[in-house]
Amino acid sequence: MTDGVVQDAVQRTRAALDEASARLRGAGVRDEALGEYVEPRAVLGIRREPTIRSLGRVWRVGALLLGSSPETAGRVWATGRITRVTDPGRQQFVSVSAEVRRAYRAAAAKGHFAAGDTVNHGAVPVPLDDSLVGADGVLAVVDGEPVVRWSPTAGTAVPLEDYLRDRVALLVDPPRGATD
Repeated sequence: MTDGVVQDAVQRTRAALDEASARLRGAGVRDEALGEYVEPRAVLGIRREPTIRSLGRVWRVGALLLGSSPETAGRVWATGRITRVTDPGRQQFVSVSAEVRRAYRAAAAKGHFAAGDTVNHGAVPVPLDDSLVGADGVLAVVDGEPVVRWSPTAGTAVPLEDYLRDRVALLVDPPRGATD
């Protein structure tokens, strides 16, 4: 592909993401927290508990997170882990996955997020530049067209504009009963 085609595809990607963000903002769609899981080093031999540090706010649009706050505006991430801020409870050793979820809830609570908030962490930043061409992540430019995949391993890619139109419409005007 020529540089002009690449630049056009990257610009169309940015424009589609900006338009989706503007529509979400205009409709007052609820955003979620974006955080970074931090496991602090021991100080004087004393281990400190992990925490999730706030990076700003985002809208979760399926496989993508779109920046919604001044810290995150104009940026996009591939969705990672999602944790609801609730009382983590006590260790019960029911299963490894239950204990991992409990540990993430505890880290989110230590990060001073509001009770009941949804925290996205482990999200992978997606650069909005020439590296999108032929990328194997959730957002890419294939044959000059911006596309999105549900996961990096998904074989099928959907045109980005169609994907955003459908996903944003569900957030702006959810089906009856979906938010009850």
